Amino acid sequence: MKQYKVGIIGATGMVGQRFATLLENHTWFKVEVLAASPRSAGKTYEEAVGNRWAMTTPMPESMKKMIMLNATGDIEKIASEVDFCFCAVDMKKDEIKALEEAYAKAECPIVSNNSANRGVPDVPMVVPEINPDHLEVIETQKKRLGTKRGFIAVKSNCSIQSYVPALNPLMKFGITKVLACTYQAISGAGKTFKTWPEMLDNLIPYIGGEEEKSELEPLKVWGKVVDGKIVNAVKPEITTQCLRVPVSDGHTAAVFVSFDKKPSKDEILKLWADFKGVPQELELPSAPKQFIHYFEEDNRPQAKLDRNLENGMAVSTGRLREDSQYDYKFVCLSHNTLRGAAGGGVLLAELLAAKGYFD
Repeated sequence: MKQYKVGIIGATGMVGQRFATLLENHTWFKVEVLAASPRSAGKTYEEAVGNRWAMTTPMPESMKKMIMLNATGDIEKIASEVDFCFCAVDMKKDEIKALEEAYAKAECPIVSNNSANRGVPDVPMVVPEINPDHLEVIETQKKRLGTKRGFIAVKSNCSIQSYVPALNPLMKFGITKVLACTYQAISGAGKTFKTWPEMLDNLIPYIGGEEEKSELEPLKVWGKVVDGKIVNAVKPEITTQCLRVPVSDGHTAAVFVSFDKKPSKDEILKLWADFKGVPQELELPSAPKQFIHYFEEDNRPQAKLDRNLENGMAVSTGRLREDSQYDYKFVCLSHNTLRGAAGGGVLLAELLAAKGYFD
């Protein structure tokens, strides 16, 4: 695979920092550009981040002295220096949508961590193991934007990355309804315990916009491509509650599910164990070898013990058992800034590269 020149737009935020650490020694992607808000432009990356470095690993040496560009004012310059960009900006939704389209129209493909374009029918929202076929709508999107190689592809919300992968191989049994309660880490809000001490010994039963995303986004992931656009699935019915909990990293989900044709527990466990997707078949650099891991212990998965499984790119499940009101219930866990955010973005970019979308 050739090496691609990449940029990180929104490099100073928590997800941008995570992109930086993941791309430090990437075999396919080399960071050439870092960009953020106008107040960061002209500073070194080290100066722009200051004391806000939130990763447990140090800032990459190769990026410390890179001069930050203006994410909104230097679009043409950035587009001329890279093959594509990752986007993880913190702006209003309509501003993000316009910004990502501006990069695409400047012929710079965008792999986005943001939610602004997830609802657009010709923008693929891809979990690489589940719906890689949705990438075909990029051709329709490029016609709409009037571009030759510029486009936008997005990853899904971090909360659905924990439980949708576990449900996906069970769709063959006709899932009718799903109840998912997610217990979401503070890093999902771009925070640490140092910057958000109010979360110590606390739980907040509301995360703005999260329940709507958690109920609607799986239906796009499970949708079908029709005439160059993604038509959302109408089933299963999904209801969620999303809570912020005092955990640094790792989103946990308590899942309840019913079927048209109820499978046996052994059938579910085998499907989870055997579940592979295109990333595993192509042996993409960031792909977990075993996508779904099942723990037999009653007290697993645990965020502290299991969130970093397979470099934080695997999904952990446990406590599968029959339920009195649904057919089954179980628990899922994924690392929200790795599989759920920057890592999922890098894996999506690897899939796009492997399929020739950046060439």
